[in-house]
Amino acid sequence: MAGHSKWKNIQHRKGRQDAAKAKLFTKISKEIYQAARAGGADPNTNPRLKHAIAKAKDANIPSENIERTIKKATGQLDGVSYEEIIYEGYGPGGVAVMVEALTDNRNRTAADVRHIFTKNGGNLGESGCVSFMFDRKGIIEISRENKDLDEDSVMMAALDAGAEDFEATEESFEIKTTPEDFETVRTSLEEAGYELDTAEISMIPQNTVKVTGEDAEKMLKLVEMLESNDDVQDVYTNFDFDEEELEKMQ
Repeated sequence: MAGHSKWKNIQHRKGRQDAAKAKLFTKISKEIYQAARAGGADPNTNPRLKHAIAKAKDANIPSENIERTIKKATGQLDGVSYEEIIYEGYGPGGVAVMVEALTDNRNRTAADVRHIFTKNGGNLGESGCVSFMFDRKGIIEISRENKDLDEDSVMMAALDAGAEDFEATEESFEIKTTPEDFETVRTSLEEAGYELDTAEISMIPQNTVKVTGEDAEKMLKLVEMLESNDDVQDVYTNFDFDEEELEKMQ
């Protein structure tokens, strides 16, 4: 969990979250499309779609855009057909990397992802070569900044709702769930009045690999380039490095 939060903080400080609103809209719209196509248009019976719609609303995507995407996915409107692909490989220093993509052109995306890995000292591997190093979990974070929150109250609200784990840091409360219980815990905390800063299904590494110097710089660039690709939805790694390494690169 701590590694997950650290990477999110690094992304923010380095400005490596999706800067363009249009790019973010595209990624989330693809996610909505695929969720509706796979599980139907009703979010009450399709948890994946419900989660995707929640992400869209958090990103202020207009409701009509969401509805139009769902209609395309369910055949009510003409639309592009997307395919889900997971790429696995290694970055500099032996860091494990998983890339989740949604694409309408498998050959284009594979070539782009392979090029990004090669350019930054990594290499693509076979399917399954690193996925066993990660656990799929629901991640919820509540910031403690400028908020008078009682730790015991937040912890009990999370655990009573079905959370798997709870951790308090100086900056936030970090809550972990199974993927199946994620929506229940998220909804329960929101109904209890808590403002959620992060709420997502993620791949959490079982162990981390510390990288330094040039390897750290290449690793950051690898992730940045992957996340900037329009077909890439999410990137997961098990790398870690000291804050001093980040300061050197600024």
